[in-house]
Amino acid sequence: MLQAAGAICARVSRQFIPNPFIFAILLSAVVYLMGIVITHQSPAQMVGHWYDGFWNLLQFSMQMVVILLFGYVLASSPPVRRAVSRAAALPRTAGQAVMLVTVLAVVFGFLSWGLGLIVGAIAAREVCSQAKSRGIKVHYPLAAAAGFSGLIIFNFGLSASAPLLVNTQNHFLADQIGLIPVSETIFSPANLITFLAYLIVIPLIYRAMHPNPEDVQEVSDDEVVAEQPNDAGQEDGTTTLAEKLENAAILNWMLVVPGLGYLVWHFYTNGFDLNLNLVNFALLVFGLIAYRTPMAYVNAIDDGIRACGQIVLQFPLYAGIMGMMAGSGLVTVFANWLVSISTPGTFPLLAMVSAGVVNLMVPSAGGQWAVQGPLLIQAGQSLGVDNAVTVLAFGYGDQLTNAIQPMWMLPLLGVTALKARDVVGYTAVMMLFAFAIFGLGITLLPPLFG
Repeated sequence: MLQAAGAICARVSRQFIPNPFIFAILLSAVVYLMGIVITHQSPAQMVGHWYDGFWNLLQFSMQMVVILLFGYVLASSPPVRRAVSRAAALPRTAGQAVMLVTVLAVVFGFLSWGLGLIVGAIAAREVCSQAKSRGIKVHYPLAAAAGFSGLIIFNFGLSASAPLLVNTQNHFLADQIGLIPVSETIFSPANLITFLAYLIVIPLIYRAMHPNPEDVQEVSDDEVVAEQPNDAGQEDGTTTLAEKLENAAILNWMLVVPGLGYLVWHFYTNGFDLNLNLVNFALLVFGLIAYRTPMAYVNAIDDGIRACGQIVLQFPLYAGIMGMMAGSGLVTVFANWLVSISTPGTFPLLAMVSAGVVNLMVPSAGGQWAVQGPLLIQAGQSLGVDNAVTVLAFGYGDQLTNAIQPMWMLPLLGVTALKARDVVGYTAVMMLFAFAIFGLGITLLPPLFG
């Protein structure tokens, strides 16, 4: 039954899900027309609102680029690859292999969504390759789908966009909600219990979806994880002063030592207080440690920057959408509508569902929060819902439909050499079970922990 459901979802995704940039363009056009029709703005006024907002998220865009890039680079580092390779030797059955990939992706995804995305991809390839060498037939597309699990839970964890942003000084909603500490969002009992439920249930779901041996598509023989060589000198064996500096480990440590010192001081004086800037800084420091020399880290950055292009391209469009919605009054209109169909008890679930739908059109938690955050906060406050619960509900919905939104699959697909249609069917089935976990978690648990 699960295999059949996955196949149906895969066919639908191939027919109807275009490149995410197309979504951004179409959503811009839809919001533009809604401003004219619903709030009676003139076409010229809507263009003005669009441009007024177009460059308002440059700082936030850079924060999103950095968190993906530094997480990507750390996940691709030799120490992480070696750890994944050692773990890949543990499974003794195909089911255990798929469950291991899921757990690795989820655990690292909790630490950082960029880290979880690449570790999950590397784990899928390495686990399947080692299993094949031991005569264990593992369905490679299913393992790759399991490796994407970190993007379905990242808003539970330490790189959750909205929870970190609302705990960052001078964020764009600071006047409405102030600062919300991560103790009320990421580290709230309700959030942690929901995360643990996912971590326990979803590996079992992926295991249940594994096809019969005769239907297994194994990893190809040329799919191997190789570490990049470190070119430390010229072809003739001589080393210039410039090359010695580029490969001097002490230069990395000139950044690492004060960086670690600041992190220790911050947590000692502020407790476990996180924000976007601090997470990005920590990823940089640990990445410098992992790569040892400046040029090794520079080369890794050059390789990873390609994964960030969609953020750079699309965030100005999301900012323009936010400008149109705020300037035209659409935010107020939609907030009032959401209030009219909600009660304080049902609002978190409805907010989660709405965030899941919008994520299909704005496939970036940061860009989506810029567009939808003001609406949800206004609606939640009107109903007396705690701002932290609204932030969590948004995050749950945003991460949920990543399962059928191919934008963030691109790095994983590049590592695994698969296509989106190979994995989306399995992630779509998983999404149905995740919806039940997230929905129950956001509806029932926050009232219990007050």
